[in-house]
Amino acid sequence: MNHGVAAAAGDPRSAHRRYVLALGVLFAVLWIALAIKPWHRQDWALENALVAVAIIVLGLTCKRLPLSHVSYTLIFLFLCLHEIGAHYTYAEVPYDEWFKAVSGVTLNSVLGWERNNFDRVVHFLYGLLIAYPVREMLLRVAAVRGFWGYFLPLDLTMSTSMMFELFEWAAAELFGGDLGVAYLGTQGDVWDAHKDMALASLGALIAMLITYGINRALQRDFAEEWAQSLEVKEPRPLGEYALARMLNRRK
Repeated sequence: MNHGVAAAAGDPRSAHRRYVLALGVLFAVLWIALAIKPWHRQDWALENALVAVAIIVLGLTCKRLPLSHVSYTLIFLFLCLHEIGAHYTYAEVPYDEWFKAVSGVTLNSVLGWERNNFDRVVHFLYGLLIAYPVREMLLRVAAVRGFWGYFLPLDLTMSTSMMFELFEWAAAELFGGDLGVAYLGTQGDVWDAHKDMALASLGALIAMLITYGINRALQRDFAEEWAQSLEVKEPRPLGEYALARMLNRRK
């Protein structure tokens, strides 16, 4: 009996489930706390629409495609930051007041910022924190390797950042008024969406460079895998040539 208990305690799958469950419970506690009297309830609901989709997807895939502790932790950190932004609205998160209460000066004055930059920081962290989980999924599902294992996570993170900006624009157009303004949070900057996407791209690039550096130092076949990933796998052209081959097979 003691042996069975010890074996169960040492089961890595059981330890993994406990870790993911702990993150889930912590996020639920934070979500409930920040769901109480948000500054703008309608904006909070809009901000949480995509969170609900993300949680459902993670829940449905956790058994068939369990991610690493690293990936789940990075996703957890990003969702926590997003919930803070959803509670206050991104343009009104009072980080300056929090920093001043601790240090006696505002963070904006220290960094020379002239606007509330919480949204910019979170867009940067979106790229920095989410690019690695995207890479893990691509490696395990699409079997990408070498160069593509770094470029495609960067590309997909950039693409989803762009899609979110389009989602924001569509929601603002649909709802309009104060809700649309609160959700966009541009703070009068006509280039806000472009800067947000650039920061997300920079964060993802840094994440992939860090991953590249670690793998280059520790992976014995790194150079060979990189070279193989850039080799031509199908020497024949596609397009009309592939169409002709498919038609010939049907004859």
